[in-house]
Amino acid sequence: MMVQFKIQPDSEIPASTQLFNQVCFAIASRQFAPGYRLPSTRQLAMQTGLHRNTISKVYERLENAGFVEAQVGSGIYVRALGQESLPITEEETATPVPELIEQSLDGFLQRGYTLKQVEELFLNAITERLRASTRVIVTVPKHDWGAGEIMVQELQQALSITIQLVALEELSTDLKSRKAATVLTVRYFATQAEEILADVQAKHKDPKAFRIIPIDIYDYSEELELIKALPEGSRLGLVSLSPGTLGVAEVMIYSLRGEDIYVMSAECKDTYKLNAVIRHAQTIICDQASFDPLKAAVIAAEPDLIRLPKLVCCRNYIDPQSIELLQRELGIEDLSNA
Repeated sequence: MMVQFKIQPDSEIPASTQLFNQVCFAIASRQFAPGYRLPSTRQLAMQTGLHRNTISKVYERLENAGFVEAQVGSGIYVRALGQESLPITEEETATPVPELIEQSLDGFLQRGYTLKQVEELFLNAITERLRASTRVIVTVPKHDWGAGEIMVQELQQALSITIQLVALEELSTDLKSRKAATVLTVRYFATQAEEILADVQAKHKDPKAFRIIPIDIYDYSEELELIKALPEGSRLGLVSLSPGTLGVAEVMIYSLRGEDIYVMSAECKDTYKLNAVIRHAQTIICDQASFDPLKAAVIAAEPDLIRLPKLVCCRNYIDPQSIELLQRELGIEDLSNA
């Protein structure tokens, strides 16, 4: 999908913030995959109407946040995180697996390794990964604890394993008390988690017992199409466990529709704001973790409502491909075929 950025120039939300959030979302939802070359400042200036200096500052902010890296004379590229590899090329995809194995073995042999040494290297690497997978942790900052709760709920349901939620601010202390762990987080927080993990690895006697796996979020394409189709003047409600998700969503929707529609939001645990959204919104979009509390609140308020709002529950928070990758990374059988 070709990502198109749209900016509301007369908004109280700075144009740079609008663009920054949209690019972050494109990266977090893997619309811009690791290794992807971002559009040039000239291309984005033509698409958004922003000055190239503004776009350059957004790119600098993205680089400082760890989302991208600049390659002199080449451009700005989405940064791969942790043990993440760059996308497989079409040529690599077309190569049969047995041939890939033979090529890998030949490469090791040409470097002077024996087959026995290669066998030990591979077995040790697999053992270390499986060992790290015995303890799986989701980490997010305290200010967006709800995002972690959503992730844990979806991952435990999809993977049928126990997952612990740890605040990013407490991750270092938690990991120092463990012998091994796999850390999961969305790309918004991955750079911070990566720095903490690197510090723990540097001081641990077995650094390979720890690793980080970035999680891609759902691209919300269906929900965005619904929002695009809402009549002018519509009142749209957003409900989530995650205040960070609500903040990004509000900026994204405003960039998309401007003042054509009225947007209000509430964390599902904030009873006062939740009831306000239920009373005024015609359509309410929520995450799965918030759907049951939202539905219960709507039923409780029904006697006082002139018209019930339409409830739209997002299919996922985590991209399904990330779930499939985790099953392979953690050595979990495909539960859909069980």
